[in-house]
Amino acid sequence: MSQSSSFSLDRGLLLIRAAVGVVFVMHGWQKLALYGLAGTTGFLSELGIPWPGANAAMLIGAELAGGTLLLAGAGTRVVSLVLAFTMAVAAIVVHGAGGFFLPTGYEYAATLGLISVAIAFTGAGRYSVDAAIAARSMRATA
Repeated sequence: MSQSSSFSLDRGLLLIRAAVGVVFVMHGWQKLALYGLAGTTGFLSELGIPWPGANAAMLIGAELAGGTLLLAGAGTRVVSLVLAFTMAVAAIVVHGAGGFFLPTGYEYAATLGLISVAIAFTGAGRYSVDAAIAARSMRATA
């Protein structure tokens, strides 16, 4: 891959991580600040999700912390898979019966989930905490 192509790829990954990371942070913040843990727990309980209180806390944490880590590009591959799992559950359990299209369908959750999987495959790119850690590790072993 040429230097120019790599530079473009890294900038593209940064923009994708920023966009998706902000969406996850905002949705996690919405659940925490607007609905609260109790409201999110109630929603998950209505859906028949087991252990709704624990799962509500994990969902809020995954979206808030995961979105923040995605923005920074820290632990990107693992965080992206956690976020993809949350979107798979949302697409199937919350939106599955609503068909494909919004406002009730699964298109948005599926899109976020697939983008998260793609980020897990590619990694964070050059402009990330992951890349800085890898570079530091390479210098330390050289």
